[in-house]
Amino acid sequence: MSEVTIAPALTAKDFATDQEVRWCPGCGDYSILAQVQKVMPTLGIPKENIVFISGIGCSSRFPYYMNTYGMHSIHGRAAAIASGLKASRPELSVWIVTGDGDSLSIGGNHTIHILRRNFDVNILLFNNQIYGLTKGQYSPTSEEHKITKSTPMGSIDHPFNPAALALGADATFVARTMDRDPKHLQAMLLRANGHKGASFLEIYQNCNIFNDGAFEIFTEKGSKPAETLFLEQGKPLVFGAANDKGIKLDGFRPVVVNLNEGHSVDELWVHDENDIYKAQILTRIFDDPHNEGHLPRPFGVFYKTERTCYEDAMAAQLEEAKSRKPADLDKLLKGNEVWTIS
Repeated sequence: MSEVTIAPALTAKDFATDQEVRWCPGCGDYSILAQVQKVMPTLGIPKENIVFISGIGCSSRFPYYMNTYGMHSIHGRAAAIASGLKASRPELSVWIVTGDGDSLSIGGNHTIHILRRNFDVNILLFNNQIYGLTKGQYSPTSEEHKITKSTPMGSIDHPFNPAALALGADATFVARTMDRDPKHLQAMLLRANGHKGASFLEIYQNCNIFNDGAFEIFTEKGSKPAETLFLEQGKPLVFGAANDKGIKLDGFRPVVVNLNEGHSVDELWVHDENDIYKAQILTRIFDDPHNEGHLPRPFGVFYKTERTCYEDAMAAQLEEAKSRKPADLDKLLKGNEVWTIS
């Protein structure tokens, strides 16, 4: 009998490289890298079948630090390169690492199209609301009136809401997490990986040099319970240090209620990841100027659905083409819009 060789179980260390990690001390990217390296061994995917592709920016150094295949590509074009790879090698697990500037400014066009085409890839958007690599200019997600080196009188741009943008591009999986909540970040990475289609995961990431504390209200122990709303499928929207606050819908408008003041959990909004209409309300819950009162910031899976992946549809079309008669190239090029003048 031939002996069966069992491959040793992988660990986080197996996904770390010998490259010196060159991010500023205290950068949120370190936490994201650590959680990705911890999650990778649990996926059951051989390292040689995993690819990390990035564009340009601080976050885009990621492929150097992952002991997998990878490519530090062109500014804003990671989605385009990943699309080509997935189309030609659909069996690979493809991860796109990008920042708010890389993916929503110069790469905005590529981002929306990879989402609508629904390639089976995982998009990790590190959102620090600033340009870090180029030293502190405002980005497409920077808040209005933000004072930076490029906007000394305050930015007059209206910022993108990445999750709302992804829904508008017909993404089939949209979620949000943060660098300073390792357990939630790991859970969202697993959910993204488990989704068949383009998964879009926005990660709040602190830039402690050029935009320190941008998300502090959501990460600090004293403020986090009142300022964050963690979404769980099939469960009511409850938050607060004592889970004594909830959100219900007044028509289409979310309203905060106090469960200690005559309100019941039974009247609260119950989260449904498959509801596209409520998902759009959730992504806008914090930037609606018409809402009265203070609403928490949602984290978790906003929306997921199933739709044919581009690479699968392409493969099916190629198989169908093989069964057809050889095409008449001249006729194809002429089309139906050619006529002869006599």
